[in-house]
Amino acid sequence: MKRSYGDESHDQHPAKVRRLSRPDRLSRLSDELLVRILSFVPVPSLVVCQRISKKFSRLSIDSELWKAAYYRTFVLPRASRIPGIRDPATPNRLHYSSRLSKWLDDSSLIRDGVCTHWKQQYRLRHNWAQGQCAVSEILVAERPPEPPLLVMMSNNVVYAADSISGLRAWRSKFDRELLASVSLTSDAGIPRLPISMAIDASERNSGTERVVLGFEDGSFSVFALRTDEKRLDNLYTHPASTNGMLSAIAFASPYLLTMTEDHLLSLYLFPETSDVSGPLDDPQLLYSLRSSTAWPPVSLSLRITASSMTAAIAYSLPTYLSGWTVGVQELRLSHEGVLLESRLATAADEHSFTLSAYRSASSSTRSPSPFLGSARQNTLTSGPSKSNPTLMSYSHPYLLVAHPDNTLSLYLVRSTSSALSISSGNRLWGHTSSISGAHVGMRGKAVSVSRLGDELRVWDLEGGMASSALRKRSRNGELSVRIQPSRVVDEEDDAQEEDSSGRRHGLRVALDQGFDDSTVSRGWVGFDEQNVIVLREKSEGSQALVVYDFS
Repeated sequence: MKRSYGDESHDQHPAKVRRLSRPDRLSRLSDELLVRILSFVPVPSLVVCQRISKKFSRLSIDSELWKAAYYRTFVLPRASRIPGIRDPATPNRLHYSSRLSKWLDDSSLIRDGVCTHWKQQYRLRHNWAQGQCAVSEILVAERPPEPPLLVMMSNNVVYAADSISGLRAWRSKFDRELLASVSLTSDAGIPRLPISMAIDASERNSGTERVVLGFEDGSFSVFALRTDEKRLDNLYTHPASTNGMLSAIAFASPYLLTMTEDHLLSLYLFPETSDVSGPLDDPQLLYSLRSSTAWPPVSLSLRITASSMTAAIAYSLPTYLSGWTVGVQELRLSHEGVLLESRLATAADEHSFTLSAYRSASSSTRSPSPFLGSARQNTLTSGPSKSNPTLMSYSHPYLLVAHPDNTLSLYLVRSTSSALSISSGNRLWGHTSSISGAHVGMRGKAVSVSRLGDELRVWDLEGGMASSALRKRSRNGELSVRIQPSRVVDEEDDAQEEDSSGRRHGLRVALDQGFDDSTVSRGWVGFDEQNVIVLREKSEGSQALVVYDFS
């Protein structure tokens, strides 16, 4: 029986299958082929791929993809800047290969047994390069102690010492909890005034870290932080000395280097012990030297190699007619304590003379007046500042000096088995107010902070100023990046406030967090792989550690 026309009008026609103008052929490929394709994709596109589908989200975070991106972005440019790093016989060694590439100082990331989160490591280095970080505070003192608070940081632990609260240690990550504290008092209960602090620079993976404090009465104490037990133990205390307070100190177990306010340099050797957290026996005084030409500020350094140990002191000294320069003295010893060599070098150029060198030079060999000629003009534009240094930080081979004219000077110290020399300095521009803190560390990275605490800069100093392009970048203020704090976000929430140009709202976030513009930096700044920490004093007198987290 035929259906009526009305019945046909109520029939529902089957839906047509929509034809895709661009069929998805990529998803049909194997994971191995997709990862190979993604290896040619730039990092911004790789991030976008994480939002396409679950499959692409899983593949785009492949460890080898981000390892190769890390090498191309951060290791390869550094390697190409270092003279002599490229081997003419194997020019392809600077191209990425998972095992054959030269990783320079990042070789620890590919060490056997080390599991590296390469995407997280890339993000960390990217944030450093862009100056992007989260900021938080740790209140350490309600009022300024006398003398000022001493602060240092190592392995995500912040150490602070003063005569009132003693030696304290905090975690710089997560909840910033106080790990341990110990009072700094004598046997008679009198507070001891810490003047200098150093952390053991020797690499030990025992879960215990040693810290040494130098005091006003010339004594020093060695402490050990046991992170698992959350306590600080006093391992050794040296009696007071008539030589005066210890103004500077360096520690690389078993060697300890101290300097008094009267420029008495002393080198100690502690007896070897297998227990890094056990009590220490009395150290042996290896050498004691007094300098009559070293001027503050000074910076001490200890370097230990397989065959010898090098103790170095960097200092400032006046020059005849042309202001100030810097010098370095090295003591090289065997591990048995035998002095192998003592040598010194200054960074005085052809237009300046140290006072001691001028007295020994004859008038016939003196250079023309330093105020004449075009060479002097070039020095004024690109050379180091001749004003009295206010701060100094030495981490071989980089010597960084701050000056009252809001500039920094960078020197490269070359130390070989046959000679010690210091390159002519190069001036670094970028700060708009006086510099109260500067520190140079790993891979030629340096951090400096202005006195008002509103300008924090990260410097890339690797390779020095060997090329004219780097010197031009320095004059234009392009060697540094100003740190731009952003709001602290929860680890589970990656959302960040951005404007139309993709930049974070640093000012708005600072206002939301209530940071005081009247804060003043107390002259200390330090950093490790993930954090920069600055000691600041609020207008009402309280002191806080400001933690800039780049992870």
